Amino acid sequence: QVQLVESGGGLVQPGDSLRLSCTVSLHDFSRRFMGWFRQAPGKEREFVAAISSTGVNTRYADSVKGRCTISRDNAKNTVEVEVNSLSPDDTGVYFCAVGPVGHGGTNSAPSVYEYWGQGTQVTVSS
Repeated sequence: QVQLVESGGGLVQPGDSLRLSCTVSLHDFSRRFMGWFRQAPGKEREFVAAISSTGVNTRYADSVKGRCTISRDNAKNTVEVEVNSLSPDDTGVYFCAVGPVGHGGTNSAPSVYEYWGQGTQVTVSS
């Protein structure tokens, strides 16, 4: 059974930074692109960032572009996302997601991803 373990969420103040981490129990992790999504209360799940299987290509949502960095360590089966200059609009449950095997590049469509973590809550409030 595939496991995605997310960590790093919590309560932060506006202007702070946050780093989320996700560890994946897949032997072919290095062959899959990875993504982060978030869902605010009463809203649909939205794309945040994605990274290709090799880590060379990245993609960001306009809402976080310039203040977000996604990275991965294929030796440790982990993917991380750091978001800076947080605002209350960044509040939500953040999900790590695993793309299919053998597909190059990145993707922002939730329907493409095969496995999802349970999510970690991020609350930005003063």
